[in-house]
Parts: sequence; structure tokens; C-alpha cells
Amino acid sequence: MTPITEVEGRRIPLSNLEKVIHPEDGFTKGELLHYYATAAGALLPHLRDRPVSFLRYPDGPHGQVFFSKNVPPGTPEWVTTADVPRSDGPSRMVMVQDLPSLMWAANLVTEFHTHQWLAGAPGEADRLVFDLDPGPPAGLEECCEVALWLRDRLAGDGIEAYPKTSGSKGLHLLAAVRGASSERTSAYAKALAVEAEAAMPGLVLHRMTRSLRPGKVFVDWSQNAAKKTTATPYTVRARPTAAVSAPVSWEEVASGAPERLTLRAPDVLARLARDGDLMAALLDPARSTPLPD
Repeated sequence: MTPITEVEGRRIPLSNLEKVIHPEDGFTKGELLHYYATAAGALLPHLRDRPVSFLRYPDGPHGQVFFSKNVPPGTPEWVTTADVPRSDGPSRMVMVQDLPSLMWAANLVTEFHTHQWLAGAPGEADRLVFDLDPGPPAGLEECCEVALWLRDRLAGDGIEAYPKTSGSKGLHLLAAVRGASSERTSAYAKALAVEAEAAMPGLVLHRMTRSLRPGKVFVDWSQNAAKKTTATPYTVRARPTAAVSAPVSWEEVASGAPERLTLRAPDVLARLARDGDLMAALLDPARSTPLPD
């Protein structure tokens, strides 16, 4: 029998709690749900009012892994959804607005991915994002060097950047912006990626060309496009370990130490208890910055 729990008055079936989802850590689905319930205070503000794409991995990262952008079959009627414009016509997507909808979605075993805009203003960017992806033998240390350059370059335009781990092998930089379309934000991000490549030609690449990737850090600016999504802060990734895309401090980035920038679910809960959300300022509208002309 599938156990049912009540969360803020909503009855939610929870299945296969003993199943190991992240095999290298022996991390079970029950532990995953506990992580999301405990991290909800920090995670939910980064999800709220944003259409969510699910990268589902119900049998772990070595099983079937697939994106779910439309509202999944069987979604409870109390889960908030939103119409999202697409080139082939509007579709409906889930919005994770509260703890019950977070726990319902977590029971599907999913990474959470969000657009850089809110449901009420699709295509009007309120986030700027860079995904720093190293091509071996480059790694996290090289990503940190590029992140520090981008931080200083953005600061020159009055934009404050906040770093987080990708939950894989790289880093993400996020900033709060306003007054620009996704198209314009994407063009600005591309221009900075090109500048970074010009400043560090032996280290940075702004193009996705696979043959050019070894030993360099690809500064992926394309996730600013209106149709693209990025892993949400505090989501667990579909990896053999329970790795989390977690906010880090600039001091940790400056250290360049992979062991300080590889965070798993238990680490993140301890950090939240100690430090709170290191990306809380990203959520403050007063901290958002217009893009330069």
C-alpha cells in the first residue's frame, strides 16, 4: 500500500521510499523527500511564480531520464498551473507555489528547472544567467577563475552576481535584472561571453563547438533565451551522488577548491541551518538592476 502523508491539508501519496535513487551515496527516495521538505524555506522562493520543467529520473540516473514540460498526467487539481507561450502554441506548465506542490513534485523524483522570467510576464527577463561548463582537463578551478572575471565585469555595469554550483562539474552565475526582454538579456550575456574569451583566449570559449571545448570553460550565455531553463537553486541533480546545485560564497569561489564546491544534500541542509540562503538577495526586487544601454 502506498503511504499517504498530509502536508498543509493536502493528501499526498508517497511511493517507493526505500528505493535507492543516488546509488553512490546510497541515498533513498525517502531521504530525497526529507531533503526537499527541510530545504523548502530556501527553495520555494526561487520556484514561486515560475513555470517549472521537470527532469525526471524515477529509477535513478542510470534509469530512464526525461524532461517533462507540460503538466504531467495525474497532477492534482490543487497544483497551480500556467499557460506558457511557445512557437507552436501555448502549453500549460506546473508552478510549484507551496510545500504541498513541492512534495508532490519531489515524489515524482525530479530536478527542478525554471525560466529566467515570471509567469505573469513571459519573455521579460528578471534573471541573467551564465552556465560555466568546463571541458576536461579544465575543471572547477578554471570555472572559478572565469566566474571571478565575470563577477568583476558585471560589477562594472552595476550588476551584482551570485554564484552557485551546477551540481555537476561547473558553476552558475545569476543576477537580478529588470526592464529588458529575454532577447536583449541574451544579447548582453553573449557580448560578455565574447569579452571574456577575448580577455582569456586560452581559457574561455563562448561557442558550443565540441571540438574547441577541451581545456577551456564554455561560458553558456544561451540559457537567457525565453524558451530555455536552468537548474533552480537547491535542486538535487540527476547524478549518481545526491549532488545539489547550491549557492556558494565568493570566498569559496576564490579558493578554487573543488572540495568546497562539491555539495551534496546533507551538506546543503547543514549550510542552510548555519548560513541561510546565500542567494536571498537575488529575490529582493530592490536589488535588481537595469541592463546598460
